[in-house]
Amino acid sequence: MILPPIFLLVVAEFHVGVEAIPFLAAIGAVSSGVIQATYGFVTRRVARRPILAAGGLLFGAGFALQAVTHSFLTFSIANVVSRIGGSPQHPVGNGLLAEQFPPERRGFAISAHISGGNVGTVIAAIGGPAVLAAFGWRGASLIFGIPAAIVGLAIFRWVRETGADRIAAIQQGSVRDAAKGAWANPTVRRTYLASIFGGGGRGLGVANLYALLYVTDVLHLPTDTTNLMYAGLIVLSVPMPLVAGWLSDRLGRRPIILGAYIGGAVGFVVFAAVGSSMLGLWVGIVIMGLFSFAESPQLQALLADVVATGVRDVTFALYFTLAFGVGSMWNIVYGLVISGVGETAGLPIVFVLMAASFLVAAAIMFPVHDPPRVARVELAND
Repeated sequence: MILPPIFLLVVAEFHVGVEAIPFLAAIGAVSSGVIQATYGFVTRRVARRPILAAGGLLFGAGFALQAVTHSFLTFSIANVVSRIGGSPQHPVGNGLLAEQFPPERRGFAISAHISGGNVGTVIAAIGGPAVLAAFGWRGASLIFGIPAAIVGLAIFRWVRETGADRIAAIQQGSVRDAAKGAWANPTVRRTYLASIFGGGGRGLGVANLYALLYVTDVLHLPTDTTNLMYAGLIVLSVPMPLVAGWLSDRLGRRPIILGAYIGGAVGFVVFAAVGSSMLGLWVGIVIMGLFSFAESPQLQALLADVVATGVRDVTFALYFTLAFGVGSMWNIVYGLVISGVGETAGLPIVFVLMAASFLVAAAIMFPVHDPPRVARVELAND
């Protein structure tokens, strides 16, 4: 993910405090989340392919437009537009995947979707410092934004879908009825609630962002070291969802979700507790990388397992609204903590709050049981 290092350069150029970064991240996530809430309605009327293609074009164009901004306000507007463009990737894309994969393969398929997107993030993390050094944050915005728009066109050209889910959704009833039916399921309710608390430490956009701020602005480590740590954390975001998805297809969603939350909490505490110890910091980064990226894909796979086909898109739309819209309010909390007590004292507190959020999410999901795999599971209220 190239955005965190871009953020650091942007606030320096426009003379804005780093506490503005969490607020911008929260605004972008909330805006994206509000749009995600509509996809349960939209996908009943429009095929998923043009939605994904339009989102890719808007994401790439918004990201590229950051290059021509001349104030933090205009940069923020372009950034939020880009985030809105990225909004259909997961709720609409996961619905498409769930349509085409049975439960025993669904966890890996959704995790591969997440990991595939993270491959680009790894490329950005590894190549980003060189691009930023050579072309600045404006050039980097163009270099990473234009290909994203091209990917949107590629989706429109090559992605296909059966349309079976749209037919089932229309037959199921209204969007309101589908939302009520989903909410009536206790597993769905717990998953939604856990996604909100889990947003306090959820991988990309949270753990990686504050880890970079911590080693850069609190520990003042050399740039080469912070770039390497950041890249190491991001690299782990590719294999770990795949491993978690493969395991959840075999062992069940619940143990993997609980393990991800507990392991992630340990990683946050270790990272904040070791001070400037290089060995301790690397241990913390490895633990965070192993666990903090793994929970969300398995929550999504669990939802696909427990809801009827006709309410799947509505269920995903609500999930991503809560997980990445409401859940992003953690960034506002973190911004207030940092602005209130300063970066040096505030960022360690942020990591303690991340650990607490993961432990609460684990407690919420503890009573949940995986549905049987013998047949497609319909919504049940028991």
